[in-house]
Amino acid sequence: MVTFETILGHRIGGVLRRWTEKVNEINRKYETPRIRMSRGVTIALLFLRIYLILLVLLLGYKFWTLLT
Repeated sequence: MVTFETILGHRIGGVLRRWTEKVNEINRKYETPRIRMSRGVTIALLFLRIYLILLVLLLGYKFWTLLT
């Protein structure tokens, strides 16, 4: 298995490994939500997520049209 150490050297690879392990630890800690969301909050977050995706697609389309 290729590790960070073999690619970037022992010292830099060790630092990157500690950072990624810390991020993975935080992700495991907050994997399950601790609060209950009402139906209205869930729907509002869904609409915000869809809105964000549409904005990113619009930005990508605008970038593509400027390139061509």
